[in-house]
Parts: sequence; structure tokens; C-alpha cells
Amino acid sequence: MADAGSRETISTDVLIVGAGPSGLAAAIRLKQRHPELGVTVVEKSAELGGHILSGAVMDPRGLDALIPDWRLKGAPVGPDVTTDTYHFLTASGDFALPHQLLPPQMRTPDGVIISLGNLVRWLGEQAAELGVDIFPMTAAVDVLGPENGPVRGIITGDLGRDHAGNPKPGFAEGIALEAKYTLIAEGARGSLAKKIIGTHHLERGPQKYGLGIKEVWEIPADRHQPGRVDHYLGFPFDNRTSGGGFAYHAEDRKLYLGLVTYLDYRNPTLSPFDEFGRFKTHPSIARLLDGATRISYGARALAAGGWQSIPTLAFSGGGLIGCAAGFMNTPRLKAIHNAILSGIGAADAVGAAIAQGRQHDVIADLGHKIMATGIAAELKPVRNVKPLWSRLGTLGGALAAGIDMWTSSILGRSLLGTLEHKERDYQGLRPLAMQPPMTYPKPDGKLRSDRASSVYLANIAHDEDQPVHLVLSDPAVPIRDNLPTYGEPAPLYCPAGVYEVAEEAGKPVFRIHAANCVHCKTCDIKDPAQNINWVPPEGGSGPNYAGM
Repeated sequence: MADAGSRETISTDVLIVGAGPSGLAAAIRLKQRHPELGVTVVEKSAELGGHILSGAVMDPRGLDALIPDWRLKGAPVGPDVTTDTYHFLTASGDFALPHQLLPPQMRTPDGVIISLGNLVRWLGEQAAELGVDIFPMTAAVDVLGPENGPVRGIITGDLGRDHAGNPKPGFAEGIALEAKYTLIAEGARGSLAKKIIGTHHLERGPQKYGLGIKEVWEIPADRHQPGRVDHYLGFPFDNRTSGGGFAYHAEDRKLYLGLVTYLDYRNPTLSPFDEFGRFKTHPSIARLLDGATRISYGARALAAGGWQSIPTLAFSGGGLIGCAAGFMNTPRLKAIHNAILSGIGAADAVGAAIAQGRQHDVIADLGHKIMATGIAAELKPVRNVKPLWSRLGTLGGALAAGIDMWTSSILGRSLLGTLEHKERDYQGLRPLAMQPPMTYPKPDGKLRSDRASSVYLANIAHDEDQPVHLVLSDPAVPIRDNLPTYGEPAPLYCPAGVYEVAEEAGKPVFRIHAANCVHCKTCDIKDPAQNINWVPPEGGSGPNYAGM
């Protein structure tokens, strides 16, 4: 929390941090219902959609509610889903699960394959036409307001500081953006959401996360089936490691290929990036990629805790929406529609409060209005899936979760009640001495890529002469504590080659290559010492995803 000090201050009615699906949905809804309000959206990426990464198969319910004629307006969506198959993989086998066995909660009958980045750019155009003020390249670095008091807006980041924090030629100080209400729509593990949840005591249960790594490939026409969707459990993970892969056949011979590794894994020598490489070597995947061209690469943390992990959504001066709160349906791997619905519900609550002459207070019915959009009805019946996976492993957890979802569907309630998450993801990591070391083959430049060539495809832009945005609370911890106990897992869990344990004068040193960062937030989540704090770099820095 900070005050404006000598900074320039600009006022608006509603301020939205993050131009993703939830933030833009809130902005559009506000202008649809209250065109007289000033609505401002700030986005840290260089252009809208630049930091957006998702699978993505979209349930259209959210977009239907926001812009019913979205197809007529030319929303950039790909093919409708024609088949949606779940598979269990062994090292060389592929067993498709009968569709009839899938619980209703795992089905998306009207799904559409999309590039979420392209959809977000289109939503930005719709918002701008309604009069929403959108400012890309604007990083929100702090909360405006008194310590432990109401949120009154944000402080934006300075531009033009050098590595040591000194002003460079052309330096521009950040400004204070003041609003009657502020909606936080940063996505999973956002820096402001993290601060507000802690300061305002909003947490109801520990959030759980996954690391999603995605590539876009152009595959040969004879293997491309527009509208085909495949989800995978099993290989490359062992039974104690939760996660799964996906392959979505989009338009123009594009294949959206990815792997989600849930970050409660135990083995400190596991590398999600290299597990993705192993996934691509499976015969079912490798045959798709024979003769194909890799076009794009990216990685992003996703909030996977579900119902039990959703924090209190309203705080004095605003609310949490989208993946900043965590509305993903984990067994379906769907969150876009709920992000949009959360923006709609929050906009209705905020608009009504301003119409009553209110500001900076707690909107008591904000959470209710968000959950009443259909989010609660969807997430509550699948609330035990992630806890069962964490406790019983992939095989036992998937079987138990399937039974629980079927009984919930038939009886209208779970026989297990509500299973709570036992620990935070970083607490799941076990010392080196307790886990068998994992080894990975060297990259082959085909299916098993290296981090450097992958990061190149993420189109990253960071001015290296700016303050490092990966802040160590204690610089000695990585070598003094993490290295002997865990082998310092940061170089392994990071999918972008940001962290390195090197040797200088015969001693190990910990290096941070911040210019490689794809803003996935995995380090902030998984570091066993909770010593790494991800803060926004200069506005406009980071990846610039195309078609992701």
C-alpha cells in the first residue's frame, strides 16, 4: 500500500487491472449498463493479448452472456469442437476412455477452439468502441491507499530506471490512478492480488496451481482434423505427479499442444519443461509432429484449487475477478467462460454501488453476484477432484474423482462432503535424499527442444538495464539453504532458463537472467523457501505471444 506522494494523479470511476477476459468483460458490461461511467483498464503487456496464454477450448456461455451476437460481430474463433476424447497414456500405449463413462461435469458440448490472445484483442476493440480507456504498457506495481485501509486505486511503474534503480535519460515517474472502485484481474498469482489477499485477509483456503506450457505447431494436412480435441492423463508423469496434456486441432493446420504440471509435485529434480519434451515423444503425439513446424512457445501458471481456494472476492474499494480469484474447472480444464462471467457479475455489483453514491467501501453482494452467474453451480460439484488427485495420485485420484462427480450428478451432492487442500504447492517438495533423481536426455532440436530456442519463440522483450523484477528476500538462501536440501530446483521448475546455479572461484553462485522471463509466476509459487517475489518489470516488458 502506498500514497500518491508527488506523483501525478488521474481519477476515474472504475479502474480495472489486467486486460484479460475477465477485466475486459467487466469493462464492457459496465459501459453497456452505465455508459456515463469512466472506466479505465491498465495492461502491463506491450499490446492487448501479448501476455495471454491458454489452451484453449472455450465454453461459449460467458461470451453469450456478454455479447450475444459475438459471432455476427466477427469474434475471432476457430472451429467448433467435433470430438473431445480423454486418453490414458502409458510409455507406449494409448487408451481412449469411453465417452459414456465421462461425468457430465467434464463435457463441453458447445466448445469452440480459440486463440485466447486473439479473442482478447477483439474484446479490447469492443470495449474501446463503448468508450473504455485502455492503457497497455502500464504495469500496476502497488496499491494506492493507506496501510490496511481501503484500496483507492494503483501506482503505475516507473519507466527508465537502470539496473541499480537510478533514473536514466528519459526517465518517467509512475502515476497514481485513483478510482471509486478497483477490480483486480491480473490472472493467476498476480502481484497486486497477492498483496491485497494478504493485507485484507481474504484467503479461505490455500490456492493450488499448475504450470501450463503450450506450443503452436503447423502440422501436415493429412494429420490435421479441425475441431478435434484430445486430453491426456498418465505419461509422462508417474502416479504421484498430477497433470495432463492436450492437443487441439485449430484452424489453418494449427495444433495447440500443451502440458499442465500441477505444482504440488514432490521431486525437486523434476522439470516440467523436460516432461513436456517427453510428452512430445509419445507415439500418439510424435506422429502428429512428424514433418511439422513449431511456431510459438509460452508458459503460464494457472489457478487450480477450485471451490475451496476461492478467496473472499470483495475488499474495501474493489474486488477480485477472473484467475486472480481462481475460477477454473479443473477436470474440464476450462476457465475462460467463468472469467468472463465473473467480470459481468462484478460489473453489475460495482455499477449498482456507484449509482447509490458509494465508493471505496466493501460491496457486500459482489461475491454473491459473481457466483450467481453460474460459477458456483459449476465449481461446487467438482470441488473434490483436485484434492483427490493430490491425495491418491493419478490412477486412484482419477477413479475416485470420477465416482464423486457421478454421485454428485445423480444425487445432487457429494458423499465426501468437501475435502480441503492440505498444503501449499511449495510445501509438497521433498528433500533430495527422499526422492529418486530424475534425468532427461539432451534436447534433439526436434521434439525435445532446449529452453533458449523456446524462449526465442515467445518474442520476449526486456530492457536488460532495468531493475531485476525477480526479487530475493534473502540472496543467500538459494545456495545456503535450497542447494544442499533440494539441489536448488529453480533452474528446473522455471520453463524459461531464468535461473542458473553456476560456479565462480570454485564456489556455487545463483544467477538470475531476468530478461528470459515469460511471466509465468512459477518461481513465486514453487520456491521451497518462498524467497522469490515476482514483481512487474517495466510496462511493455515480457513476452509478446502471437496466436496463443
